[in-house]
Amino acid sequence: MTMALPRTHPPEARPAPVSRLRAATRRHGAPLALFGALKLTGFLSFLYLLSSAGDYRTKDPRFGGGAHAWDVLGTWDGWWYQQIALHGYDPRLVPVPDATGLITLEGNSAAFFPLYPALMRMVMAVTGLGPYGAGLLVSILASFAAALGVYAVAERFGGRRAGLAAAGLWAVWPGSGVEWAVYSDSLYVALAAWTCHAVMTRRWLTAGVLAFTAGLNRPTAAALIAGVGVAALLSLRRQEDDSLRPLAAAALAPLGLFGYLLWVGNRMGDLTGYFRLQSGAWAHEFDYGAQTLDVLTSVPVGHFGGYLFAYPFADVIGVGVVLLACALLPLLLRLRPPAVLVVHTVLTLALVLGSQQIFANVSRYLLPCFPLFLPLAVAMRRLSLPLQCTLLGIAALASGSYAGYVLFELGVP
Repeated sequence: MTMALPRTHPPEARPAPVSRLRAATRRHGAPLALFGALKLTGFLSFLYLLSSAGDYRTKDPRFGGGAHAWDVLGTWDGWWYQQIALHGYDPRLVPVPDATGLITLEGNSAAFFPLYPALMRMVMAVTGLGPYGAGLLVSILASFAAALGVYAVAERFGGRRAGLAAAGLWAVWPGSGVEWAVYSDSLYVALAAWTCHAVMTRRWLTAGVLAFTAGLNRPTAAALIAGVGVAALLSLRRQEDDSLRPLAAAALAPLGLFGYLLWVGNRMGDLTGYFRLQSGAWAHEFDYGAQTLDVLTSVPVGHFGGYLFAYPFADVIGVGVVLLACALLPLLLRLRPPAVLVVHTVLTLALVLGSQQIFANVSRYLLPCFPLFLPLAVAMRRLSLPLQCTLLGIAALASGSYAGYVLFELGVP
């Protein structure tokens, strides 16, 4: 007599790593390839313009100059990030002797948030690259992560075709010349896009951690943090999720930003030290839009001497970007997007346009307003893919000028 063995079901087969890789490639390969092709086109156009003009050869290596065209990518703020990666911070408030104008304090590395230079330093330790190469590598990888995040957000509104258009727009948008430079912008947009996506998919703890991390990268993360907080409160009000997770996200989100500001203030012996440094060393402060209004009323009539930090060609581009943003905002609201996108976009616009700063930078500062891509992306999904790529390709060629050369050589990025 034989005893029948219990029948067992074979374990559920898990996808092999190769299968998972193929699935990821099918899903994400197209937006990454489109972004990479457009970005490379704009990048080469930018380098060509630098080489053909040759003006960088006569400029200070810290301020838009260098021995080679590509050296420009590590100047201006890039120089500061490289110094932090090499030497760390020394937060101080050092008065300029006998200064009576706008600039009363010496510039200090504490004005630059720590996440990006920390990643540069990690890459330097792992790869042996110098600070310039490490900064470029971090920015390039982050730009692809940002493209994928923008794609993921747009896909939820208009499907795959809209997501592709949004990823392409991220490559050619005004200000995109800093995406492949020793600048922290790509890293911040990557964190912001994936934070918004995490909120939209109700992965609250992920959203909190990402917003916390974004707060270690840029001060305008305050807009993103507010977006997470508002979305969490709305979720609690509607009883959509377990109350602890949205609350945890809202509580965690601001800790990175506040932690860095408090650390700088403590080191300087003044809890408002970061803001004093921005105002006294860089003349950058919140003025409720007075500087922006001066520019918007001066540039259209060709008066470039009536406001601070005038860079005529770059300022014309900046005015165009502000008008484009104002035109796209009501179109975005018409799509009825989630609160996190609305709050993040509106507050970023308010923080940027409400501040006294070098207006030529406005196109770069508004890069985090990627939700403004959504109306255009949804409209572009009706175009055939070849036509979509053609239009974006033309914009990519032109971006070497309006998004790159204008920032680095005709203004101050």
